[in-house]
Amino acid sequence: MLREFKVDRLRSLKVPLDSHCKLEPTKGTSLINAEVYRRLIGKLIYLIITRPDIAFSVQLLSQFMQSPTSNHLQAAKRVLRYLKNAPGQGILLVNDSTAKLTTYCDSDWASCPYSRRSTTGYCVLLGHSPVSWKSKKQTVVGPILSRS
Repeated sequence: MLREFKVDRLRSLKVPLDSHCKLEPTKGTSLINAEVYRRLIGKLIYLIITRPDIAFSVQLLSQFMQSPTSNHLQAAKRVLRYLKNAPGQGILLVNDSTAKLTTYCDSDWASCPYSRRSTTGYCVLLGHSPVSWKSKKQTVVGPILSRS
């Protein structure tokens, strides 16, 4: 994948997306061939099966598949550069941990500047091994707090 999308010679990165990165639907130039972006996102979605650390980034990038721009493609390639940092990283299933079920979840507060919807994510562990995870934009808009 790194060679296919021409990021194999670029340096690797420690995080998949910049925490201050706010992707917008119309910022950047429209891609002449949106197929490249869609193919890359499709491959990243498949990779989430073994790499839950990119679930939020891929969920965010997949929102722009209808009309991707150069900014979206650049952000998607950044995720590839992150994957280049630790290609063997993935899920470790531990066979000697307890059968204790633990769940973690988090949500941002109306982070999408256009729809004002929040993104929620969760991870379920059985012992020390992840068994389920998801990152998804919520279907309803949270209440807007007025300032007095």
